[in-house]
Amino acid sequence: MARKKEGQSEFVKWMEPLLECLRSVGGSAKPREVSDWIATKLNVSQAKREETLKSGEERFHNQVAWARQYLVWEGLLDSSRRGVWTLTPKGWKTKLSAEESRNIFLKWVAIHQVSRKNVGRPEKVTIEAVSKVEIPPDDLQDELKEALLLGILKNLPPRGFELVCRRLLHESGFEDVVVTGQTNDGGIDGYGYLLINPFIRIKAVFQCKRYKDTVPRKDVGDFRNAMLGRAEKGIFLTTGIFSAAAQNEASRDGVPPIELVDGERLVAMFEKVKLGVVEKTVYEPDQAFFDQFRQV
Repeated sequence: MARKKEGQSEFVKWMEPLLECLRSVGGSAKPREVSDWIATKLNVSQAKREETLKSGEERFHNQVAWARQYLVWEGLLDSSRRGVWTLTPKGWKTKLSAEESRNIFLKWVAIHQVSRKNVGRPEKVTIEAVSKVEIPPDDLQDELKEALLLGILKNLPPRGFELVCRRLLHESGFEDVVVTGQTNDGGIDGYGYLLINPFIRIKAVFQCKRYKDTVPRKDVGDFRNAMLGRAEKGIFLTTGIFSAAAQNEASRDGVPPIELVDGERLVAMFEKVKLGVVEKTVYEPDQAFFDQFRQV
């Protein structure tokens, strides 16, 4: 679904729900867990959740990530752990009104404008003016690059996605990985073997689905039925996310387990084995180092 032409500063209204989410779950959660919680709590429509940016990333999740960035700058969230959003002691105690959220936004827009231009504080900073800015702050670059990778995976043809998942499994330690590539494959997309030790290796079958939204329980159940009697382990890889019912089905007692790999985890696995990504070194000034030379 194409992106609607709305102001990018919509994220302001997600600041307090983001804090509320983290308080309710004990102080920390993964990014996708946070946006799912907000969407459920505030009854965000499925149509709105399916809106996408040019990169292919979900616009709603992107807006929640922007809210998180401003809360980090404000000292309400801790950014030291990648892939986990955590409340600071200040964040635990803070509840934001709509006006307070808007003031945080305006405050940090002004600060960054001053930093970029090296001039005095702008006379007027408005949400409308800043909503036209397309370039994200440096702090969001990692998340947006991950979103770009996920967008690329979502837009691969079905056969291409199966083959790149085969490559990922192979790079992650699987042997003899085969993509069936048949319409009558019996409900699986391929299989491979994982060496546990020099004497034991187990067979795993896998399913690859390019989803833009939620994988329902039925799809996981159908995959389990397809794998029965054919392998000790099942792996379901998707660019989407798994519903709570799907997760329960995957770990149900008394049946073979299914490993669920959602879009966020899929991107992390590509980065871990350095597959389809280019590693770059970025240098930033060490202010503490230069402080010793400012006082001579």
